[in-house]
Amino acid sequence: MAKPNYGFDKRQRELKKSKQQEEKRLKKLARGSTGDTEEQQPPTTTPEQTS
Repeated sequence: MAKPNYGFDKRQRELKKSKQQEEKRLKKLARGSTGDTEEQQPPTTTPEQTS
């Protein structure tokens, strides 16, 4: 009977975890960049509001 290769299993888990983290990071970037143009603009003020 062959002994289990725990090092290989650990490396595969690490690769899977890092891939998921990268996908999450890209998803956050994509989500954040879609609405930035409208949300980042300062509110416009009218002369009546500046009194």
